[in-house]
Amino acid sequence: MSDMRRYLERQEREIKERRRRQVEEKRVQQEEDGQVVMAMGFLDLESQVRRRGSQVSRGLNVDRHRHSLGKNLLEEYFIPNYVYSNVDFRERYRMQPHLFNKVMHDVCNYDAYFVQKCDAAGVLGLLPEQKLTAVIRMLATRAFPPVDWSPSKTGPNPG
Repeated sequence: MSDMRRYLERQEREIKERRRRQVEEKRVQQEEDGQVVMAMGFLDLESQVRRRGSQVSRGLNVDRHRHSLGKNLLEEYFIPNYVYSNVDFRERYRMQPHLFNKVMHDVCNYDAYFVQKCDAAGVLGLLPEQKLTAVIRMLATRAFPPVDWSPSKTGPNPG
């Protein structure tokens, strides 16, 4: 009988120990969850502090009429009933229109930056023709920033 009693007491101690461990693990898990929630709150607060979008204290956005300028560019050079001739196109871009279109197609397939996309407000961005025109103009006039320059540095563009 004493062996049976010892066996039952040992089982009871093991059950109590398992329950105690489960309670301790649950407490540790809740503590870790609280720390994760606090860390996420700090990260969210930090990202709000560095926010650079539309804010009450900032100036209004300037409408640069880029959509109408893109439409004008297409009407002047790229649609079938264009305003300027192929000679004018060649003078401006230093290449034939079919070569420009091939380069634009290849560049758009290579780099997604050149594809027209919507911004967070749902407004369409620049046309691929506008972006490629700007790149060609920068390359032709060497008017681009040096590799080590970034817009976050203070002062004007050194290039």
